[in-house]
Amino acid sequence: MEKVFKLQENGTTFRREIIAGLTTFLTMAYILAVNPGMLGLIGDGMTPAAVFTATAIASAIATIFMAFAANLPVALAPGMGLNAFFTFTVVFGMGYSWQLALTAVFLEGILFIILSLFNVREAIIKAIPVNLKKAVAVGIGLFIALIGLSNAGIVVGGEGTVVALGDFSSGGPLLAFLGFIIIIVLHSLKIPGAILIGILITTIIGFPMGVTNLPEGWSPFGMPAAPLLFQFDLSPGVIFSFKFFTVFFTFLFVDIFDTIGTLVGVTTQAKLIDNDGNIPRVKQALLADAVGTVAGAALGTSTVTSYIESSAGVAAGGRTGLTSLTTGILFLIALFLAPLFLLVPAAATAPALIMVGFLMMQPVTSINFEDPTEGIPAFLAIIMMPFAYSIAEGIVYGVIAYVILKVGTAKFKDITVVTWVLFFVFLARFFMH
Repeated sequence: MEKVFKLQENGTTFRREIIAGLTTFLTMAYILAVNPGMLGLIGDGMTPAAVFTATAIASAIATIFMAFAANLPVALAPGMGLNAFFTFTVVFGMGYSWQLALTAVFLEGILFIILSLFNVREAIIKAIPVNLKKAVAVGIGLFIALIGLSNAGIVVGGEGTVVALGDFSSGGPLLAFLGFIIIIVLHSLKIPGAILIGILITTIIGFPMGVTNLPEGWSPFGMPAAPLLFQFDLSPGVIFSFKFFTVFFTFLFVDIFDTIGTLVGVTTQAKLIDNDGNIPRVKQALLADAVGTVAGAALGTSTVTSYIESSAGVAAGGRTGLTSLTTGILFLIALFLAPLFLLVPAAATAPALIMVGFLMMQPVTSINFEDPTEGIPAFLAIIMMPFAYSIAEGIVYGVIAYVILKVGTAKFKDITVVTWVLFFVFLARFFMH
């Protein structure tokens, strides 16, 4: 393990990495319930059981690839938002079959592999200015905190207001609040694995509160269903249409920038980036994402992408690929222990996400807000992630504002060629809806 993952060099231990991997898994295990539930709505042969198997296997393949190829503590799974786009926009909205939607995901993954091998995605990451990279980490932190608050029911949609405070007298929000207190106390006492211990204690407290439930006839074991292997529709008349291109491009766009945002945020939090803001082994990390997308489409699920919940593992001390390897193995075990892993309620993982939001706020102190041409794009990137509910949109508005302000103040030298390309691509995207 020392030879493969360089634990000492990264200032970590075997035990800490295993705890971090388990923590990451527990904070993202909800995808094993959410993804089959969402894609399973499609019907017509796409069953929740088949999607569950595809989700678990594709997540394991991509995460284990990340462990060995990039040695980074980043886990992957079918992306939230991308699965909603797959189901509600492409299939229900546009009337495409789920087979054609999988084809778009598969072809996008193939193109990703090509872009990764030729360092195109790496060049995009390097083109994002240093202050914007720090802002991405902070924005993701707020985004994660919002997901946690929403999952727990602490923040809800308001009547007459955009958001409102949930009902703290009910089980979920109250349990999440107690769980958050447990985690922050354990963290303040510098107890190793504070987040994981907090999740486990909160889950147990959830039983008498009626939030953690044992279904009737519950058993922790179950055999996985067969996945939907290679269910593609390669009809030339469809895949060469402009309508199909818009579907393909949207998958491509969101996946690229969700992945870039996640990698920047997680590695910044883990203090793995160098002084110039570059991510170590970023080419291999991006390749893992691309391989996961292709594997996921072949197995029958929507786009696989790097997960912001990896930050929970980093907060628990994860620094190497051993964290990812642990998470990947747990996805494989989950194939047979799905009922056990899905017992952890959202109210128990929500406090971990809120805590991670706090930990990811730290880079905000080193963002240069004195220079408006650096500070305003950073500010926009930070606020657009939670408010637009998208990591990708934060990067889009940050880059557009950056170029406009640099041009407006005649600071042309600060804009790289790739940043110019991103600027025009982002502008063009507004006209392609």
